[in-house]
Amino acid sequence: MDRRTFIENTAAGISSGVLLSALGGCGTSAAAAKQPNIVVIMLDDAGWKDFGYHGSEIKTPAIDRFAREGVELNNFYAYPTCSPTRASLMCGRPPSRVGVTSAVSAQHEETMIPKDTVTIAELLRRNGYSTGMSGKWHLGNTLELSPDNYGFDHAHGFLGPWVDFYTHRSQQEKVTWHRNGEYIEQEGHATDLIADEAISFITEHRDKDKPFFLYVPFNAPHLPLQEEQSWIDMYDGAIESESRRYYAAAVTHADHGIGRIISTLEKEGLDKDTLVIFFSDNGGEGPGVKNYLKPVPTYKTTTATEKYGDSGPLRGGKYSFYEGGIRVAAAMYWPGTLEPGITEQPMIVYDILPTVAKLAGIDVPEDMNLEGMNVWPSVSEDEAVGERFFYWYIGNKSAIRKGEWKLIHTGRSFDTGKSELFNIAEDPYEKTECSKTHPDKFKELLDEIKYQHTLDMNVANSGH
Repeated sequence: MDRRTFIENTAAGISSGVLLSALGGCGTSAAAAKQPNIVVIMLDDAGWKDFGYHGSEIKTPAIDRFAREGVELNNFYAYPTCSPTRASLMCGRPPSRVGVTSAVSAQHEETMIPKDTVTIAELLRRNGYSTGMSGKWHLGNTLELSPDNYGFDHAHGFLGPWVDFYTHRSQQEKVTWHRNGEYIEQEGHATDLIADEAISFITEHRDKDKPFFLYVPFNAPHLPLQEEQSWIDMYDGAIESESRRYYAAAVTHADHGIGRIISTLEKEGLDKDTLVIFFSDNGGEGPGVKNYLKPVPTYKTTTATEKYGDSGPLRGGKYSFYEGGIRVAAAMYWPGTLEPGITEQPMIVYDILPTVAKLAGIDVPEDMNLEGMNVWPSVSEDEAVGERFFYWYIGNKSAIRKGEWKLIHTGRSFDTGKSELFNIAEDPYEKTECSKTHPDKFKELLDEIKYQHTLDMNVANSGH
């Protein structure tokens, strides 16, 4: 079956259970013996080079451990901004298939993903899992659209897109901090509270007769950068830029929370029964944005010399379809099951749902129309799975990667704007644009982007 036929059949409702079997099922004895616990940890706006294991000056011992003792996913893709990545994780599809083509604004109070969507949490819950979340949702800004309405037994955090780390209010002073369908007030730094609740889910809130799924999307190091002095002091003299020091402090603070979660798994005797998946939601935030530095209670406009995230040596950053905007740091960690290593196999965030379903022995309903694939053979045995195809559509930008080739189009229509072709295998830093030297490949991929956009429109018109 060629890839286009695959996509068409998927849209028409081909059985995802059959697809998962066809795409490989190299599991492990541990996975076969019982359903594993799954913990998904996400950072917000952390760039490729914002982690110690990628050569950063930022201290990230817990995340470095994932890369050192687990499997580093060296070609893992997300979306260039917050909400689309989160929707893709939830649905196992490009987010444009469910109508998410931008980050949700603070004023947005409409449904982002359809209310009848079977998310990764709902699928696991229907198949015997206790499900929990603590952190940033960013897929709807009312209690009716909160995560407890999308498959989570226990949900805590804020609705999005960002909050003051201390007051937990939005930019418009709106209350979005919640627990299980009710707005709440809590004292403390958001990073600590998110980690605390994740730990409480593991030790208290979950049904201990069931395996569990825990989703922990930290809002650090997303702006506003508000950190206690102890986290900032460790970078005095090491980082010149004030904004970069606050950013580094936010990353290290979140890493500390991640370390606490892993320590809890170990203390509870759960670490060898738990797959931990870590990644950032998009590339690092660049210069020229507004910063909010504690204790200064007002915004200040930064200059081009200010620095936040670092996506180097990749080109671009957050909001960009260059590699620095969508290729993110990622790893899978499962002590006793996964041997340390690195896989170069390209993967994308919408692969997580089918991979987790396969490990849990779940047959995915055909009407979920998954477009991700089970990548466990690549993670567990570094097995090649053939040419991959990825599709991105956000705002007036589209991109696809097919095998080693990637095309980016920017413009309100496909007949206008700018299109760029790159060979990612030979030119991972996207220094050489290839449309003139490879016109046939350029036309092939541009036609493919147009076709994928048509599929988006067909899905939107069908209400799914």
